[in-house]
Amino acid sequence: MDLPSAPRINPSILAADFVNMQRDLARIATADFVHVDVMDNHFVPNLTFGPQMVERIQQTSPIPLDVHLMITDPDEWAPGYAEIGAASVTFHLEAAADPIALARRLRDIGARAGVAVKPDTPVEGLYEVLDEFDQILVMTVEPGFGGQGFMSETMPKLRALTDEVRRRGSTVWLQVDGGISDSTIEQAAAAGADTFVAGSAVYGADDVEAAVTRLRDRARAASLES
Repeated sequence: MDLPSAPRINPSILAADFVNMQRDLARIATADFVHVDVMDNHFVPNLTFGPQMVERIQQTSPIPLDVHLMITDPDEWAPGYAEIGAASVTFHLEAAADPIALARRLRDIGARAGVAVKPDTPVEGLYEVLDEFDQILVMTVEPGFGGQGFMSETMPKLRALTDEVRRRGSTVWLQVDGGISDSTIEQAAAAGADTFVAGSAVYGADDVEAAVTRLRDRARAASLES
């Protein structure tokens, strides 16, 4: 698979119409990945999709899947999502027993390995192992629900991570998820993010394709200015 260049816009289907999932997947065909939030009502207080639903999305989606696991025991469950065919599988650092072993397992299966951190989780512990991951997801809201407001207080952490990634010459992608919109994406891009999850900002727009293009353009402009 040819990887899309930054900035990447990954619409979250948590904001889609679940009754018309195939239609709403087709509406984001110009995006880079479809972001699929898997929640287990244990690690986070919400319940969304499981393996069967994700496999059907994989079979139907016109673009690759970026699966975000907000679940307990990803060491056991994450490889199954890679086996389904997800292009990228991200698990939470706070939930994994052995993050590096899990990342290597995901890569062995053929998926990109991502690790996510909650707003209050430090990222310094990842500095020495950046190359074990293909993507680091800095949550800009507390995980568990869509439609939350962007937490600008996470930007210093993202900037510090960006500086370390650049210092080490790492190729890891830096993703943000939560409250990304026309009014916040420039902040995140200026702080170094290159991959953006957007739910309501895409699916709440009158013209979904135009919303994807606008978000990508704003992120690119902010990145060039930073």
